[in-house]
Amino acid sequence: MNLFDEPSSPAEPTDRSAPLAERMRPRTLDEFVGQDALIGPGRPLRRAIEEDRLQSIILWGPPGTGKTTLARLIATATRAHFIAFSAVLAGIKEIRAVMSEAEEARRRRGRRTILFVDEIHRFNKAQQDAFLPRVESGDIVLVGATTENPSFEVNSALLSRSKVYVLKPLGIDGVVTILQRALDDKDRGLGDLQLQVGSDALAGIARYANGDARVALNLLELAAATRGSGGTIDTALVADLAQNRALLYDKTGEEHYNLISALHKSMRNSDPDASVYWLARMLESGEDPLYVARRLVRFASEDIGNADPQALTVAVAAKEAVHFIGMPEGNTALAQAAIYLATAPKSNAVYRAYLEAAEAATQEIAEPVPHHLRNAPTKLMKELDYGKGYKYAHDEEAGVADMECLPPAHRNRLFYEPTDRGFEVEIRERLQSLRRRKPN
Repeated sequence: MNLFDEPSSPAEPTDRSAPLAERMRPRTLDEFVGQDALIGPGRPLRRAIEEDRLQSIILWGPPGTGKTTLARLIATATRAHFIAFSAVLAGIKEIRAVMSEAEEARRRRGRRTILFVDEIHRFNKAQQDAFLPRVESGDIVLVGATTENPSFEVNSALLSRSKVYVLKPLGIDGVVTILQRALDDKDRGLGDLQLQVGSDALAGIARYANGDARVALNLLELAAATRGSGGTIDTALVADLAQNRALLYDKTGEEHYNLISALHKSMRNSDPDASVYWLARMLESGEDPLYVARRLVRFASEDIGNADPQALTVAVAAKEAVHFIGMPEGNTALAQAAIYLATAPKSNAVYRAYLEAAEAATQEIAEPVPHHLRNAPTKLMKELDYGKGYKYAHDEEAGVADMECLPPAHRNRLFYEPTDRGFEVEIRERLQSLRRRKPN
């Protein structure tokens, strides 16, 4: 049932066959790197762990930020019964067994159970529901770990009874600290190898790791095995071993929405540099280029509209180019479109006009189409005055008839109000002239 063995004490020998990342796991809260805002001296979570009065928590953060390590440290600090398992391996049967064990421990021995569930987001609703009665009764203190946004992946009832702590990706300095500790440690780390590693090489590993301490230590271990005892690890070796960095991205997870939001808002704020950066982040991570193209087309209408009517043409052309030539060649078509959209004049007047018109169409009385706007293909329709009073615009001197085209309830209502940016300046002037010709 346990996800990991009982944490070893500092006095116990280290298993040298274990991966470096496993050997270098912090053994105390003071060794924990990179989450000072959560478990620095005097912080509430740290006090709760040290004083053994932890309540149910959810640890949310990307891989390699210390969620499992923190659970191990809780296990060594608590006097409660500690059980850990992975949502990848456990099912409803195992959950019920744990719940029964926790109830028995509390009823017979007055001892609470701390239950650590790694990757809790992989449990479905029914499995998560099984925890709820025991959390409410106090039989268990739940410690859940997840890489996904708990707002979407953890039941609201369970979430409301837990405190969410967000673990941030480690910065370069934090990762370098961990790497240097591994190089210096002769018991658990690589100290006996007396490797020569420059600060630029350590920084290169840290950049490649992208905030993931486990990835950084794995790469350092690979580099050490390549060079051997007394060898030199330089930036060239790091670059050769790293190849292409695996970017943090899940096309179905929160980061997908975070990145497309960043792209959209950067274009809206007319920042071509940020726009092409976020675009590259998505494409280089394996995002569907046609999904990106669809978002660019939407942006062209929603945020530019008639301030630059050419924007929609450019966006659709980029979509067609990607569809025609595929990837990776299509990336420049998308980049061209994103940069064009970012630098185009902005207007959401079309977007606002549609929203207001849609609200009027769905929330207010649906008036019939005025008779003068109806076609009259039959004799009966003509006898019922279909088309009566219609004025053909091309017969008018200015090409515009003084005829109301909205139903009476919306007479003279203005849905589209062009801005004073881009081509809408000309549209605004034209509309002011046209609207003066409309009947009062």
